[in-house]
Amino acid sequence: MARAEEAGTDAQAFAFDPAGLEELAPRAPEYQTALPFPHIVIDDFLPETVVTAVLDEFPGPNDIAWDVYHDRGNTEKLATQSRLLMGPVTRNLVAELNSSVFVDFLEALTGIAGLIPDPHLIGGGLHEIESGGYLKIHADFNRHERLRLDRRLNLLLYLNRGWAEQYGGHLELWNRDMTSCVKRILPVANRCVVFNTTDISYHGHPDPLACPEGQTRKSVALYYYSNGRPDEETSPSHTTLYQTPSEVAERRRAARRARLRRYLPPVAIDLAKRVEGRLKGAGR
Repeated sequence: MARAEEAGTDAQAFAFDPAGLEELAPRAPEYQTALPFPHIVIDDFLPETVVTAVLDEFPGPNDIAWDVYHDRGNTEKLATQSRLLMGPVTRNLVAELNSSVFVDFLEALTGIAGLIPDPHLIGGGLHEIESGGYLKIHADFNRHERLRLDRRLNLLLYLNRGWAEQYGGHLELWNRDMTSCVKRILPVANRCVVFNTTDISYHGHPDPLACPEGQTRKSVALYYYSNGRPDEETSPSHTTLYQTPSEVAERRRAARRARLRRYLPPVAIDLAKRVEGRLKGAGR
């Protein structure tokens, strides 16, 4: 149930309760060993009064000046990171999710020390996707260029009451080779998902939404950073990396060819390319 305390029935005065959040501490091993990458799904995350108030405030597709994202045809979604376009309960919720109490909880859950919230909500804030919209499988940008920090965690809070399985929009978590979807998470109301952000934390909802016209997929997204990250996760700064199995396979072939060039003479490399081409043509 809710890991929070409320001042009376005023949802705008909502605050996370440290003692309540500590009840989730035993789930840290579950988070850190989850496949295909560390993550957790927390249902009944907030008091229902807060969820109801945030939903009441949540703007429709024509209610505010949304940012419209297409990103080279890889997505169809609306988003805003402007607090001025959020209602008072939503602004308070975002502040609480960026508070020291909640960041302490995230550090204990994930095992990542030194987490830093993003006051600018770059890429985060409110997200809304209409019927037919989608977000192809991807790994997220890895650096906050303004703050010069490394992106480490995603938090997604879903706000979709009565969301049916057949509507789609599941958050899909894929393995590092992009050969299979390991987990599908239905975006139902008051469900919170937290997961590590790396170059191989492939996720998205690639199939167009099949919800009724007028219904939308709503969520609040926050991202957390650190000053540095483990060496094995380090890579040059990049934007969103959209993925398909064929693209992943091609990158693996390119890496294999690069290794071969270091050790083999040109004639051997040419032979390896011809063999690889025949295997590819045979569908192997």
